[in-house]
Amino acid sequence: MNSIRVSQLLEDREFDLQLTLVAGERGRQRRINSSRIQKPGLALTGFTEHLHPHRVQVFGNTEVSYLLTLPLERQHEVLDSLFEEELACVVVTKGIEPPPALSEACEKAGLTLMRTPLLSSAFIQQVQAFLDESLTESSSLHGVLIDVFGVGILLLGKSGIGKSEIALDLVMRGHRLVADDIVDVTRRRQGVYGTGNAVIRHHMEIRGLGIINVKDLFGVSAVRERKLIELVIELHEWDPNQEYDRLGVEDRFMNIVGVDVPLSVVPVRPGRNMTTIIEVAARNQLLKQQGHHSAREFAERLNRAIAEGATRRSKREEVE
Repeated sequence: MNSIRVSQLLEDREFDLQLTLVAGERGRQRRINSSRIQKPGLALTGFTEHLHPHRVQVFGNTEVSYLLTLPLERQHEVLDSLFEEELACVVVTKGIEPPPALSEACEKAGLTLMRTPLLSSAFIQQVQAFLDESLTESSSLHGVLIDVFGVGILLLGKSGIGKSEIALDLVMRGHRLVADDIVDVTRRRQGVYGTGNAVIRHHMEIRGLGIINVKDLFGVSAVRERKLIELVIELHEWDPNQEYDRLGVEDRFMNIVGVDVPLSVVPVRPGRNMTTIIEVAARNQLLKQQGHHSAREFAERLNRAIAEGATRRSKREEVE
């Protein structure tokens, strides 16, 4: 199961969580393994049956106000009992000053206590988005990811088959490079997103030229940081003994970090204009996304024509 450290919440800058550490420094290494957020609610009364471990616990105005209605001794009892569970951390929202009993209990339990000026609803929405991205399955692939007509196309194939050269030609035609050589992929909701490795982002290796910086050569409009992968094109060296799909009626898929992505296997040989083929593949994928499957529509028309021809022949035979 994927998990992240509590300290990563404090380090975030992208999702604007605005968290500051109040107490429980020792708990920064605890793990969060769920994007679901929990408010303690009835757990503050001693009913902890539905309290889930390893989740972020949010104390809003209601929880803090209720806690302050209890005698100080009872506050300590309730919190000590609550923190016996394997919680991830505690966040107090709305800029509320955490009650001393809460700070003391967190320090005692080695549980990180943080505060944010955000309202509970806003914080929960933003921290769930942060955790959704941080906890998703991820991997790296050897290939090239490029945005062609708005379609994220992942080019795969053995080393030296020409992936980078094809991508460079596509960039020259106005399309956008996302990643070359190493593509970091992450599952987000029902899709797979690819991005360039931080070390070599915006760079491309062209045999005979070496490493080039696509962003510097062609401008910021020639690159993008991240793209949804909507089509995988696997490049194969042409083999006359191998049968290649000539109709495209049956859809093929490649599983990437648990998500099935449409796959096309395209043979490469001298004389084939691979750039044009990939542009056409992108246009065809856009049509499929709009509900138009050209190969199936052609097959249906062909079947109807065959059926109508058979019917006409049958009628002529009856007349004769």
